[in-house]
Amino acid sequence: MRRLRFNGTGSGGGGCPAVHEDLDTGEVIVQGPPLAPEDLGQLQHLGEGEIAVVVPRNTLADFGPRDETPRLINADDEFGRLFSTFEHTAWRLETRRRYASDEETPEWDQFARGQRIDWDYDDDWCHNVRAQTGQGKRFERVRLVDDPATPGQLYLRSNAARNVAVGEDIRNLYRAQAKQLHLPDEDFWLFDSRLAARLIFDEHDNLTGAELITEPAAVNRYCQARDAAWHYAVPYGKFEINRT
Repeated sequence: MRRLRFNGTGSGGGGCPAVHEDLDTGEVIVQGPPLAPEDLGQLQHLGEGEIAVVVPRNTLADFGPRDETPRLINADDEFGRLFSTFEHTAWRLETRRRYASDEETPEWDQFARGQRIDWDYDDDWCHNVRAQTGQGKRFERVRLVDDPATPGQLYLRSNAARNVAVGEDIRNLYRAQAKQLHLPDEDFWLFDSRLAARLIFDEHDNLTGAELITEPAAVNRYCQARDAAWHYAVPYGKFEINRT
C-alpha cells in the first residue's frame, strides 16, 4: 500500500482537483474530472488502462512538489533577521515539552522557586515585537500543552502575559487534540505564508539552527497546519491548564 501525503487542492470546496505525493517513491498522484471522451483522441501515447484528468494550471504550480533542498541556517544572526524582514505575519507552532534556553534565565529561577516573575518588557525581543506590530504586522503562536502540563509549559504560560502585552497573540491547544488534527510534531515559524523555518534542537533541547523551506507544496502543508491549529486553539487567558 502506498503512503500518500495530501499536498493541496485548488478547489474552494476542498475536493478535486487535488495533488498527492507518494512519500516512498516521490511519484505524484493527481485527481480531477475526466477529460471529455470527444477530446481523448487528441492525446498522444494514452495507453491501455490509463485515464486522463483535467487539472487547472495553478493547482500544479501551487501544489506540485519541486526538488528544492531546504537551507540550513544558524540559530543566531541569520535566523534572527527573519523577525524584522517579514512583511505581514510571523506565526509559530510550539510543540516541545521543554526549551533548555528558558531554564538558563533568572526568570526561570524565580518561577522554579514559586516567586513572582520580574519580566523584562524592554529586551530585544519585546522591542522588536512592538516595532513590527506598530507597522501593522502580526506575531502569533499556538503552544501545545500536555495533560498535565510540564514545568516548561507552565513557565511559558506565565511568559505569555508578557508577550501578549507587547503585541503577540498567543493561544494554546492540548496535545491530544493536536494529534487528532494531524498537526506536525516539529516546531516551526511560518513567515508571510511563503517561508517556513523548521527549528532544529539537539538532544538536550537546545536550539541549534533552522531549516528554511520555500518549496510551495511543503510551505502549503505548514499553512494548512497553521489554519487548523489557529481555528481550534484557545487564547492563553481562557485556556484551562491542568497542573496535576
